[in-house]
Order: sequence, then C-alpha cells, then structure tokens
Amino acid sequence: MDTTRLGVLRCAVGPEPKITDFESKEVKKDRDGNTIYTVAVTVRQDRRRVSVIEIAVPGEPKGVAEGSEVRVTGLEAFAWAMGDRHGISFRAAAITPVPAAPASSATASKGGGA
Repeated sequence: MDTTRLGVLRCAVGPEPKITDFESKEVKKDRDGNTIYTVAVTVRQDRRRVSVIEIAVPGEPKGVAEGSEVRVTGLEAFAWAMGDRHGISFRAAAITPVPAAPASSATASKGGGA
C-alpha cells in the first residue's frame, strides 16, 4: 500500500503488545517468535477528516510516541469477516518515528536583529 497517498501519519496511541487471550493475558507472537505490537495511527489526507487505524507490527517500534509523526513501511490492508462482523485490518513491516526537521536558518534570521 502506498502510504504517501495517506498524508501525514501521526501516532495516536503508542505501541502496545497485542493480547490474544484477555483472561490469561497471552501476548500474540509471529512465526519467528517476535511479539506483535499495535500502534494507533491517525491518517489525514488533504482537507479530509481524520481517521484512526490500528496497525499491527512485529517487534516493539522504538522511538514512537503519542503525537509524533511516523513512517509506516510495508503497510498491508486485508478484509476479514467472522459471522456477521467484518472489517479491515492493517499490518506493517515497521513503524518508525520521522525525525524532526531542523529549524531553517531563514526562519531563525527573521527574529528581529539590529
């Protein structure tokens, strides 16, 4: 899935281990034994309302915090159905923080010198 068409992606809820059994608190793992984490991400395309999607990712995404801009690599969406319930689930290869842009010198020089 081409994430550049999704606009700016921001972390809405930080990484949390995905629970498969709420009674035993069993955590979901992938085939390689990596813990699966979920990250809620806001998606806002030009002048459209904000949507929140939950993305599953193997391993804990380091440096991803609520409110930070993120980059999603290898995003896949797939439809599911169970009885009369249905929806779309998302998974990705990785979710990483976008480094903050350094303050430009043009902006800094507008500060009102002598």
